[in-house]
Amino acid sequence: MRPEASLHYDFRPVTEKDLPMIAGWLVEPHVAEWWDDPEKEIAEIREHIDSISVEPLIIELDGRPIGYLQSYDPHLEDGHPYSDQPFGTLGIDLSIGRPELVGRGHGSAIVRQFAEQLFEEGAPRVIIDPDPANARAIRAYEKAGFRAIDRRQSEYGDVVLMAIDAEAGDVEEGQ
Repeated sequence: MRPEASLHYDFRPVTEKDLPMIAGWLVEPHVAEWWDDPEKEIAEIREHIDSISVEPLIIELDGRPIGYLQSYDPHLEDGHPYSDQPFGTLGIDLSIGRPELVGRGHGSAIVRQFAEQLFEEGAPRVIIDPDPANARAIRAYEKAGFRAIDRRQSEYGDVVLMAIDAEAGDVEEGQ
């Protein structure tokens, strides 16, 4: 069953109370495969709660938490591997925490809705960087309008850098 076009997700800030729930999601096999050690990730998410460069969010559907999303500004971190992107570009990372919701079209719908919100706030481009082996995520992001613009090695490992632009809804190669 695919999410309906009218489905709407809410994004709320992560609080300390959310950390045990996120920790539970991080050990789910479909999440653990793509994220680092859960203890390390939770420590970083805790630091991001008060960060200016990263905004950690809980994805909710019908008032129920279903996943984790973070948006970040690569220009606010010295030496960030994506600081070559146009000024104002924002990056996102997400995981659907609830295993029963994976493979049902929620990933595409979530990133499409969130990217639109970022465009409304003035972002010219949104990027995402899945592992090249994560075919399910790459397909989901392509369905949402993202296109691969680069393949990179960075501190985050081997990634496919994908982007969507506000004006065109698509990206130009090499931007």
